[in-house]
Amino acid sequence: MSAVSPSRIKQIAVPVNSIADARNFYADVLGLKFLFDAPPSLAFFECGGVRLMLAGPEAHGPDGANQHPVLYYDVADIHAAHSRLEAAGARVIEKPHVIARMTAERSGYRRFRTGRGMLFS
Repeated sequence: MSAVSPSRIKQIAVPVNSIADARNFYADVLGLKFLFDAPPSLAFFECGGVRLMLAGPEAHGPDGANQHPVLYYDVADIHAAHSRLEAAGARVIEKPHVIARMTAERSGYRRFRTGRGMLFS
């Protein structure tokens, strides 16, 4: 079976305690280009070709305060990548599905836990 071979990191999700404070820091202090806000408590920025998603407490999900950053990799075939990861023993949390349509681009999403418990998307 061939390797998954992610071509690049497409998005990084960073959990934050305050979306307003984090939005101000990333925009005003770091000077990143603000893209948009989305419910339930998300703010998106452009960072050198990688989308940065800040996730406030309402968006942390079941891991709550234990939520950690998540890397979203770009792969040529999300379904083939999913099958390869599952066959390699990654614990599937969600099957691949579209989470957003941004212009002509589709952002697919799937979540796994690695053998060390890290979340992989």
